[in-house]
Amino acid sequence: MNSTRKVGVIGGGSWATAIVKMLTNNVEVVHWWMRNKDSADFIKQYGRNPKYLSSVKFEPGSLEVSTNMEEVIDACDILVMAHPSAFLYELFLDFSKEKLAGKMIFTAIKGIVPEVHSIPARYFHKTFDIPYDNIGMISGPCHAEEVAMEKLSYLTIACPNEEKAEDFSNFLDCRYIKTSTSDDLFGTEMCAVLKNIYAVAAGICNGLGYGDNFQALLISNSIREAETFIDAVSPTHRDVKSSAYLGDLLVTAYSQFSRNRNFGSMIGKGYSVRSAQIEMNMVAEGYYAVKSIVEINKKFNVELPIIDSVYRICYDKIAPFIEMEILTDKLS
Repeated sequence: MNSTRKVGVIGGGSWATAIVKMLTNNVEVVHWWMRNKDSADFIKQYGRNPKYLSSVKFEPGSLEVSTNMEEVIDACDILVMAHPSAFLYELFLDFSKEKLAGKMIFTAIKGIVPEVHSIPARYFHKTFDIPYDNIGMISGPCHAEEVAMEKLSYLTIACPNEEKAEDFSNFLDCRYIKTSTSDDLFGTEMCAVLKNIYAVAAGICNGLGYGDNFQALLISNSIREAETFIDAVSPTHRDVKSSAYLGDLLVTAYSQFSRNRNFGSMIGKGYSVRSAQIEMNMVAEGYYAVKSIVEINKKFNVELPIIDSVYRICYDKIAPFIEMEILTDKLS
């Protein structure tokens, strides 16, 4: 890979905007698809995304913005998927697999495709016959808001083909972004799914008034729970204490910018799921992911007390204070 490769971004939200910002440091022209025509027109005219990270100013000529997804995909050989996982299946429902043949795909999606209970890498592999060597994932610990502010941030690029991961990392590396690589695509992507659920749990506890002492216990139990589940689903050695796993969990569970933590906090304060979603006007991936993880775990039967508690609160409508009181007796 080199700077002459054509890179496209699929998605119009904050993380898509952050990815585009990073890419414009090293790619001559970034092709960018977004569904909202008004936003696309605004970016073309003013160089800013009016809905997400509007402080980011793009230089004239650095972008080709389009509302025609096929047009962007046809123009590029590297695609970054940054569309919410909850709506990914619908987006590609009638899409021909020939359109993605030979493409290199990196997902910036930290969620699960609920219709098929699948991480994005597996979804693209199974649905479009893309080899795993041509699929990568952009992981944290990193929040889009701090990328917009050009605060020092670290990314992990995971791909079974580490040479391709290293090459793509060069597109993102810049003054305020440092990158590392991993060959653990499955573990990195699955941990990114799980950490959103644990961030919802942390938010619920925050909304209920639990303090820092309990939050520390909750998160330490969360990383152990995640390690047990990932090892059961994908038995291979991985160091979950590294930044792509534990670091990503920590920033999502504690940060003021975390959508999943904020969603959980609202639930803990008494909001219904629907009212919290309306109030936020953003997608909390953990809400959709917890249902799929519970479904997947029917095959593996791993003990997941934190995930089960979030599921019961979000889907069985168990009162958060009752569920979390029960959970406190299961943690150590």
